[in-house]
Amino acid sequence: MMSKKEMRFGTTAIHGGLKPDASTGAVMTPIYQTSTYAQHEVGKHKGYEYSRTLNPTRDALEKNIAAIEGVKYGACFGSGLAAIDAVLKMLNPGDEVIATRDLYGGTHRIFNSVFKKYGIEFHFTAMDDLQAVEELINKNTKLIWMETPTNPMTNLVDIEAVCALAQKHNIISAVDNTFATPYLQQPAALGADIIMHSATKYLGGHSDVVMGALAVNDKKTAEEIYRIQNSTGAIPGPMDCFLVLRGIKTLHVRMKQHCENARAVAEFLDGHSRVAAVHWPGLKNHPGHELAKKQMRDFGGMLSFSLQTDTQEAAHQLVKNTRVFTLAESLGGVESLIGHPVCMTHASVPQKEREASGICDSLIRLSVGIEDSADLVEDLEQALEKR
Repeated sequence: MMSKKEMRFGTTAIHGGLKPDASTGAVMTPIYQTSTYAQHEVGKHKGYEYSRTLNPTRDALEKNIAAIEGVKYGACFGSGLAAIDAVLKMLNPGDEVIATRDLYGGTHRIFNSVFKKYGIEFHFTAMDDLQAVEELINKNTKLIWMETPTNPMTNLVDIEAVCALAQKHNIISAVDNTFATPYLQQPAALGADIIMHSATKYLGGHSDVVMGALAVNDKKTAEEIYRIQNSTGAIPGPMDCFLVLRGIKTLHVRMKQHCENARAVAEFLDGHSRVAAVHWPGLKNHPGHELAKKQMRDFGGMLSFSLQTDTQEAAHQLVKNTRVFTLAESLGGVESLIGHPVCMTHASVPQKEREASGICDSLIRLSVGIEDSADLVEDLEQALEKR
């Protein structure tokens, strides 16, 4: 097999970190539905012992995720939020975190409603202003949390610039890479210490699994993540690991189609009279367009748009009218989904903070799937025409 350095992304997605099963020769990683393992000697066993600590199917997936992110270590968790939870458990009371203002509602919720009461302070800011970020840094700042493109406004963060700032102040940098996936961007190559994924989304890709993942290069950081993973037990089961392993094998193929379809949808919406604004990094009028060209391979399958009639009622009527787009939570599956962030993914974010991030009442988020793009455009066209 080719070495990791020689393999391009598509090959790495299929083969990276993986090898045929040693006991059977199975090409596809088996589902080891096993809780415990026979040990050769008391206290001297070097292999698998207990599946909370390590399971062969999960082990294979963790190696594969590390490979596609271009790092040495991967760790999988029961959900994306469980992965974020593990990162925050690396901190101590009194520590401070600087985070992207416009970010997933569940991340905002776990920061403010769970960890804040344990003495960790969070500062939210727009990270396009590096000076504003640096002004928030003090001796207690231990983590800078980035999400790029952001959810749901698709704002861009200059990963390389913010990571350089973090390194200057000896601060851990973390990037939520869920929207972009390792196919579109690899934050570690831009200086990030920790990469987080909701593997529920594009890595799994078929809306049939819930999982989170972390990827890191530093051995000491990895050891701490594994300690937390084992100690708190928020692990995924082997069947879920098998499903995400299978999903990753087609990640590059799917992402190409997601991006192509998103372009068709974004360009249609951008010219529609009922649409006030379209947020997709591939549009030249997007404020992060040039940065996206610099740090991403393509512009992604996620976009959002607002209506000229900026009311929740107008948004609700539109999402009710679609036939191909399904009204549902989540994103990143092969099917196209439509949602209303104010009432769904970002309902837990206070209104004032939502509005500061640009999340208006009529904002609609699309996860553009891999159906025929003409059907997606026609579906939105008929939904916009209905009153």
